[in-house]
Order: sequence, then structure tokens, then C-alpha cells
Amino acid sequence: MRVIGLMSGTSYDAIDAAAADLGLVGDGLVLRPLGMVSERYDDELRASLAVALPPGTVPMAEVCRLDTRIGRAFAAAAVRADRELCSGQAELVASHGQTVYHWVDRGKVHGTLQLGQPAWIAEATGLPVVADFRPRDIAAGGQGAPLVSLVDLLWLRGRPGTPVALNLGGIANLTAPDGTAFDTGPACALIDAAAHGFSGGRLAYDLDGALAARGHVHQELLDRLLADPYYALPAPKTTGKELFHIGYLHQALAGLGTLPAEDVIATLTGLTARTVADAVRATGGTEVIASGGGIRNPVLMRMLGDALPGVAVRTSDELGLPAQAKEAYAFAVLGFLTAHGLPGTVPASTGARHPSVLGSVTPGRGGLRLPPPAERAPVRLVLE
Repeated sequence: MRVIGLMSGTSYDAIDAAAADLGLVGDGLVLRPLGMVSERYDDELRASLAVALPPGTVPMAEVCRLDTRIGRAFAAAAVRADRELCSGQAELVASHGQTVYHWVDRGKVHGTLQLGQPAWIAEATGLPVVADFRPRDIAAGGQGAPLVSLVDLLWLRGRPGTPVALNLGGIANLTAPDGTAFDTGPACALIDAAAHGFSGGRLAYDLDGALAARGHVHQELLDRLLADPYYALPAPKTTGKELFHIGYLHQALAGLGTLPAEDVIATLTGLTARTVADAVRATGGTEVIASGGGIRNPVLMRMLGDALPGVAVRTSDELGLPAQAKEAYAFAVLGFLTAHGLPGTVPASTGARHPSVLGSVTPGRGGLRLPPPAERAPVRLVLE
């Protein structure tokens, strides 16, 4: 089955559309990557989304408008991916949507909201669309995240030592071979917020870690940030920009005087490296395989390597899975599993009571024609 996976993460900089040929062969799921295209949100939509994200508050009319506009943007990305990567032969679209809120209270997740109405994707492509992946796991008592853990576990099965899959997006999350998976804390969320704030909106992020490279870690600020109770919570646990946003940073800076922007950003970069490294050590990781936008920050990757002496830190590109497209490919896999009646969660990773078949399906132009349910779930992922 030829599937397009659509993903926009917590950095909300672009929609990634990755296409893959997927098939069940014996006990394995074979994935042949066909490539990725990326569509940036237009400036007006990105600005509207930034205002709506926590700690912002918007009226329901704006939520409705965002749902439609994001849905149309996802639809455009899917159409382009089908045309450029699949020669018009795609059979299914799997859309994560854009997370705007993850409702966490005292460590328990009660709900989640991803915008990007899938009807626009189905109408534009004519294909069935699997969307709204996270709520089913939450309904089963899980965190609804990280959902890429199943793909990580299938992909890294049999690799020597204790390989840990790490995603560095707005939030950092990892998966260990025993199924332990959780958000470690911010990856780029606070760094991006600081770069944007200190530059008066001119910068969206710290390009190539240039600001952090010119700064020095401010120990008192780092200690304040590390004291956040989130880091001491047991796994499974999830977080997001509901906690780690610019207001959170302002609170941490209170009373410290005027710090150079470069020092603040260096400290936030150090915070990510430290909290990820602590999480890797807690899982006994002997190797880190990283993906996501954060790997393009050389200062962050250097700090992470320094914080994990004796642990190999490499990117998923080295193992054949494009690092910038990994999450989009992961949702293509999850959509494929749903279409075949197979669960897309691992209870050890999300804390759910049981595995669940994920998502809701929007029929395509020809109605809903799904393949026969698979007889058994795959136990490994094979990259061609």
C-alpha cells in the first residue's frame, strides 16, 4: 500500500509529507521510503497559530478558522506529495494534524486537540484519510504520546546494546527497547521562544546554534529550570507548550537581572542536553539515534554528546531512516496499521490499559474500501 504521512510538530514551522510503500511480509513490516516534501505555513497562518497556542486564549470562532485553514494547508501538502512522490498512485493519507493543546493535569492526560480537518484532505486528494490518532489511546488510559514508539521498537528490534530512539522537536521524547517511552522535556520549544522574543520576532529559532555558541550557560538560571517538578515524574509522561512557553521562561528569569540573550539561549540549550542525557542514563541507553529538527543545531548535539560520555550519539539517517522525515514516515506506518485493523500503540510506552487501533477514517472520493484485516501484527520494521 502506498501511504502519505503528514506531520507538523510542536515547532509548527512546516508540514512534512512523506510517502512510502508499505507491506506485511512474514513477521515484518517492509517500508520503502519514496521521499518527503515540506510545505511551510504561510506567515499569516503561522502568526495566527502562534497566538492561539498556550498560553494564548482565542475564541471558538478562531479555532474553527484555524481548523479549516490548517486542513487546507495539509491538503495542499498531500496533493503535492501524491503528485511528486507517488505519481498520483497514493492509496491512503495518514494525517497527524497540528497539536494545539494537550490537556495534562497532575500527570494524567484527559484530552488532546489536533487541528486540520481531514475532510479537506479527502476532498482534495480523493483518498481515504486516517486522522485523530491520539484520542483513542487517551480514552484507554494512556498519555496519547509518544506514538512513534511502536515504530521505534519495531525498527530497532535486534540492534545490539540498548539503543534509544530520540526525537528532538519542540519537545524531546525517547523510546527504549523495553518499551519505556516519554517526553523528557523541552527540546527546541524554549530555545525557539527565546530566539523569537529576544529578536523582536525577527528570528523563529536559533539558526545553526549561532546564538548559543556565543553565550555561556548561566548556572543559577539552569538550576531554576532543572527544579521543575516535571523532570522528577515517573514515565510514562507527556508535556508540551502548555508548560514550556515564553511565559514560563519569563518566570524563571525573574530576579536575575538583565541577562544577555546569548547566555539565556546557551542555558536553554544546555537544559535540553542535560534533561535528555539524564533520561538516556535512566534507561541504560548505550546508543542514541536522534531525529527531528533539533539535530540541525550543532551546539545542542555537541552538548548532548558531552553530557553522554561513552554513549554513541548518531542520527537516524545513518541507519537509513531520514531524520527530518522520520515522524511523517511513522504516521504513514500508523495509518497503514489502522487500515489493516492493527493496533498502533504499546501500553508500556503510553501507559494505556491495552493496545488500540488508532484514529478516525474519513472516506475518499470512491467511498471507504479498506484492505482485509491482517491476521497478525508485525514484530519488526524492515527498511528497503
